[in-house]
Amino acid sequence: MLDPKKLEEIAKHISDAIPPGVKQVAEGAEAKVKQVLQAQLSKLDFVSREEFDVQTQVLIRTREKLTAMEERLAKLEQELSERE
Repeated sequence: MLDPKKLEEIAKHISDAIPPGVKQVAEGAEAKVKQVLQAQLSKLDFVSREEFDVQTQVLIRTREKLTAMEERLAKLEQELSERE
């Protein structure tokens, strides 16, 4: 779902922005920032690109089947009306 490397990168950028005098505290803060970011981002409704692509393909196949069924139904309705 969420790329741990991206979270580490964001946490590192935040940690690097801390002044050098506070660097010792920053080491502990980096882990905490990462934890808070993970918790907040997990509350969002994200899907991975792979999952999105899979669902897109499923939707395309479903639409194709629906179109084929609509065409078949129209043909059957036409045949039925011709019999009457």
